[in-house]
Amino acid sequence: MKSIDALLERSASQHNHLCPRQILGVRIGVAGAAAMGLETPCSDKRLLAIVESDGCFTDGISAATDCTVGHRTLRVEDYGKIAATFCDTQTGRAVRIAPKLDVRQQAYAWAPGEARHYFAQMQAYRIMPDDQLLTVAEVQLTTSLSHLISRPGLRVVCAQCGEEIINEREIIANGQPYCEVCACGGYYRLISEMKSLSVENLHNERTLILN
Repeated sequence: MKSIDALLERSASQHNHLCPRQILGVRIGVAGAAAMGLETPCSDKRLLAIVESDGCFTDGISAATDCTVGHRTLRVEDYGKIAATFCDTQTGRAVRIAPKLDVRQQAYAWAPGEARHYFAQMQAYRIMPDDQLLTVAEVQLTTSLSHLISRPGLRVVCAQCGEEIINEREIIANGQPYCEVCACGGYYRLISEMKSLSVENLHNERTLILN
């Protein structure tokens, strides 16, 4: 296993700088793999990481574990939280790891003489023991691992938009496959579709979604 300093250097080289959230990502990534009894970096796709925010923190997780979106071993559920769940894809065991709630305050005790909170965190997060830095909880996924991982080579065509859907992400309605956007609405809407909707309809739809 690479040292924490080597993993931090790796994260910084990929991100062009080092920050407290990257350090937390590296520490949490190493702790997550250790909780699964696995070495880091993990190159055999046995470790699946589900991170709860994007950005610097996720870069640290990736640097520590070798879990990436491209390898389908890293998933982002953007809850805006500095936390991640690690799953052993062979056993199904999963643990969620997050910083303890008072780590910012505790950082000053581990960086004596450093009054600047950013730099106190930079120093402290490197050296704080896991049991003082992190919380580790056994969890059970609400979506099965087999569904998250899926099977290679599977593809269907959406019955409405005609676009291809891979990785078993289709939604079946009335016996037909639909993509998430056509079935439930997605993160975008075609401008050509929006022009056909009245301002009142858009307002009513937004009100329905928010309620």
